[in-house]
Amino acid sequence: MEFDKVVKERFSTRGFQQKPVEKEKLEQILEMGRLAPTAKNVQPQKIYVLQGEDAINKINEASPCIYGAKTVLLICSNKEEAFHKGDYSTYEMDATIVATHMILAAANVGVDSVWVEMFDNQKVKELFDLSDEIEPICLIPLGYHREDISPSQNHYSRKPLEETVIYL
Repeated sequence: MEFDKVVKERFSTRGFQQKPVEKEKLEQILEMGRLAPTAKNVQPQKIYVLQGEDAINKINEASPCIYGAKTVLLICSNKEEAFHKGDYSTYEMDATIVATHMILAAANVGVDSVWVEMFDNQKVKELFDLSDEIEPICLIPLGYHREDISPSQNHYSRKPLEETVIYL
């Protein structure tokens, strides 16, 4: 699909069919995340693919925003592996770049998604036995939107460039 079409047509899906994401498509999505740029190419991201009843039940305990997805990507970052300069660390930025690449890659192969930051961080760490250096950043439920799901009213509301871009 043309990149501008992917960006324009993709929307946050808040209701998924029970149809699973095909393995080939999931692997394409994960590969595009692997290719995402990170600071100094350190690649501190850790992507947990949550599938199966046990994993989905666990993530539903930590977030009300899974929307019936059969596959959820738990995007984390290793705080110790990330690039550091003084007090600054790129762990969160790196993981968000990776997540963005995967969301766009999903749309490109016809898979719907939603970026979720509404989850109990500590509960996620406990439920999935994440070590102290692994920090959950976001969740990405993946799948195919139900027929009754459409973009939210805010989806097409965009400020003009003049309000968001400043030439100096």
